[in-house]
Order: sequence, then C-alpha cells, then structure tokens
Amino acid sequence: MSDDFEDMGPVDYLVIEFPGNRMTGEGFPLLLDLVDRGIVRILDLMFVRKDTDGSVVALELRDLDADGEFDLTVFEGSSSGLLGQDDLDEAGASLEPGNSAGILIYENLWAAPLARALRRSGAQLVAGGRIPVQAILASLDAAEAAEAGGAAA
Repeated sequence: MSDDFEDMGPVDYLVIEFPGNRMTGEGFPLLLDLVDRGIVRILDLMFVRKDTDGSVVALELRDLDADGEFDLTVFEGSSSGLLGQDDLDEAGASLEPGNSAGILIYENLWAAPLARALRRSGAQLVAGGRIPVQAILASLDAAEAAEAGGAAA
C-alpha cells in the first residue's frame, strides 16, 4: 500500500435522491464549505437520472444547471475513477422512476490522523455503518413511549 493510502482518512459514499429531478443547489455551498475547511475531500461526484421507463442515465454537471441558478463548475473534475458503470446502475436501481440522484464519494479528512495512528498500531476497521436519522427518531420515540407506559403503570 502506498504512503498516500496510508495517510488517508475513512472514505464514505452517499446516494442522495432528488424527487422529480428537483435539485435546488442549496446543499452545494455547504459541501464546498466542508471542503474549504478541510473536513472532507471529494473523490467523486456524479449524477444520474432514472427515466420513467426505468433506464438510468448519467448526467453531466452542465445538464443540471440549465437555468444558470447555481455554479457547478467548481465540481467539474471531481472524479477519482472509483465510480464505475456498475455503481451508477446500482444507485439508479435504488431510485424511483422520474427521480435523479447525486453520488458522492468523499474522504473524511478530519479522521485521517486517527486512522493513521490506528493503522500504525496494526488496527483495522472491521465494520462500519450509518444510522439513519429516521431510525434514531423512531428509537427515541419508542423509548419515550415505553417510559411513559412504565410510569402510568
């Protein structure tokens, strides 16, 4: 493994669905802020659309900003080559017809020093994951209901 990879932080991906192909661009400045502050590094950013017939089409950044409302040129060239056609097809399979998605692969720069230290000590990541906010809220609601039910008894 090269030194570049040894120094990397954890790498994550997101597939973000935009119902009805409505992308406002509101999140782009926030993503840029994370990059500018050295919290994340964008490795890949691609967009796909799932047509009503179920076919999945890759979109160019210029296709997303036909009205000129937000500047996407800062994201051009955000391609490490990690995303392949299989990944685009898989992301598209998770979309509802008529929707589009952004596919983002990013390095967690904030965690790179910890990751380096752990690798030097021989540790390795053996599992990881994300807990959706909806699942956290449901769990908190269930705990609150159980607590209220126990107090009523």
